Amino acid sequence: MSAAQFQSRRIAVKLNKAGQRSVKQGHPWIFHESIAKASPEPVTGDLAVIFDNHTDKLIGLGYFDLESAIRIKLLHSGKGASVDQDFFKTRIAEAYALRTALLEQNTNGYRLIFGENDGLPGLIIDVYAGVAVIKLYSGIWTQHLSWLPEFLVELIAAEAIVLRLSRNMQRSFKSFSDGQLLYGELNNADVIFKEHGLNFYANVIKGHKTGYFLDHRHNRKQVGALALGKTVLDVFAYAGGFSVHALAGGAKEVCSVDLSTQALELAKANAAANPHTGQHHCIQGDAFEILQAMKEEQLQFDIVVIDPPAFAKKQEEISRAKKAYTRLVKLGAALVAPHGLLVMASCSSRISAQAFFDLVADTLDKEQVDYKLWKQTTHDLDHPIGFEQGAYLKCGYYKFK
Repeated sequence: MSAAQFQSRRIAVKLNKAGQRSVKQGHPWIFHESIAKASPEPVTGDLAVIFDNHTDKLIGLGYFDLESAIRIKLLHSGKGASVDQDFFKTRIAEAYALRTALLEQNTNGYRLIFGENDGLPGLIIDVYAGVAVIKLYSGIWTQHLSWLPEFLVELIAAEAIVLRLSRNMQRSFKSFSDGQLLYGELNNADVIFKEHGLNFYANVIKGHKTGYFLDHRHNRKQVGALALGKTVLDVFAYAGGFSVHALAGGAKEVCSVDLSTQALELAKANAAANPHTGQHHCIQGDAFEILQAMKEEQLQFDIVVIDPPAFAKKQEEISRAKKAYTRLVKLGAALVAPHGLLVMASCSSRISAQAFFDLVADTLDKEQVDYKLWKQTTHDLDHPIGFEQGAYLKCGYYKFK
């Protein structure tokens, strides 16, 4: 299909005042209650052509998604643009150009497209060595699967391309399946890729998300650089990213904690895939219970890394999430050896970086910990922040005295 042949049905749209203001500010989400008029009746994948209520001038273009409360996902704000293959190819090529600095750091596992933050709402593309994984969170992108794989082969020399679908997509779109191979051959679902020279496995067919969590890459490298001769506790370790970097950095002992037995088996495999001389222990179970038991045993570590899953995915979960973070900070602080380091992270987008850092500082102060804030970080460069809600990852380094 050529760029000239690609065409979505165009739907004229008028918004209420709040929706119109949001579009003019370039916010990528338009909720259903903001739509005052849409003609003709849209279906998912139709192109919303949004007009100013007073001047009738074009102010934005987006895709309708009738399966989502975010009814229109904005693609373009401002004057007219041609939403065709060339439009999307340009967006993807621009995103790739932003990642090239990362690829020069002995790394070939990276996020090529980060949804709204790269101007492509509901679309994630992660790359593991020669395998590209397209993850769809919205049905608006199924119409692009006819040309997108071929373009990825051309742009990044992908050898295989796998399709992953969100749970909602798996229920709604039966013409595609999660883990479907769109291009090439895949002899093993566990793909080996490099992160700052270290080897990791990503199960691109059945692994969580697209097979691995890439966003903490720079923090994992940082912990590895600090780990020489140290004891390290990696809580919510998942595939052992922090653990492996610590071991490769010369840690004498690393303990990985996770609820999932499957995740810890992957952590062991990742550790074994890299040369190291340190001891690697894995403890399966509830992190809160394990940390409490360690506290009671008066165990201590030179570096304690706590990187929990998102505790607050909804507004009503924020209060409970803050209590969970507070408890983790207290438990983690009790396990940090004198002159040690607490690395505390959050990936809850509902809790801002400032609110999270304030919570950690307040908790440490109440626990009468004598510490120095060493560093605060957000996303690595392949996870750009394009709008406020796109900022979810924050990580603080607290040096104990």
